[in-house]
Amino acid sequence: MTNNYWAAISTVAKRELSAYFESPVAYVFLVIFLLLAGFFTFTFGGFFERGEASLTALFTWLPWLFLFLVPAVGMRLWSEERRMGTIELLLTLPVATWQAILGKFLASWAFLIIALALTFPIVITVNWLGDPDNGVIASGYIGAALLAGTYLAISSMTSALTRNQVVAFILAVVLCLLLILVGFSPVTDLLSRWASPWFVEAVTRFSVLTHYDGFQKGVLDSRGVLYFLSVMAFTLFATGVVIRNHRA
Repeated sequence: MTNNYWAAISTVAKRELSAYFESPVAYVFLVIFLLLAGFFTFTFGGFFERGEASLTALFTWLPWLFLFLVPAVGMRLWSEERRMGTIELLLTLPVATWQAILGKFLASWAFLIIALALTFPIVITVNWLGDPDNGVIASGYIGAALLAGTYLAISSMTSALTRNQVVAFILAVVLCLLLILVGFSPVTDLLSRWASPWFVEAVTRFSVLTHYDGFQKGVLDSRGVLYFLSVMAFTLFATGVVIRNHRA
């Protein structure tokens, strides 16, 4: 029975992942992402000025880079199905709602992980120019993958709410931005002027930056992993609630 469940998820995931690469939009996305990753690492990130062989600049800017690129990937997950009227067909197949949600999510997450993996020339370049701590770099990539998955799960939820992809994109950007700002230093400094320290600390615990920061430093904290997985699980559950209501 379990094998049948995962077979259905795998079928949906393969269908979605192949659909990405059948469209030129996917390749445009990959090119834009790789160009921006290189720009933020070597030019805007001041790589040569710092004289330090690391990917700190890249990982520091990824939460802001993903803020727009990940919702651009996730906005079509369900809104496109609703707009074309194929969501009814998908939900009448012998596939449970949660299997369809998980399959589409995993396919999109795999696409984003592929995009991250294609930045390997940057890692090679950094190793050629210096002697970086590759353990810290690996930890940063794990954190980046979890961050991308979190943004994507939020985008999946907003995509299920509307058939308009632009609206889904904007909603996802706003929600992801809120998760950044509650842990962004200028915001927390402003908040600490009138709120007690325990309240500020409680608020910052909801921020992706708070939990992502450890991965940038090479710390694989189980609390950080649990945070990202919890946000993914909650938003994917919310996606299921929205879709089941639409189905009803």
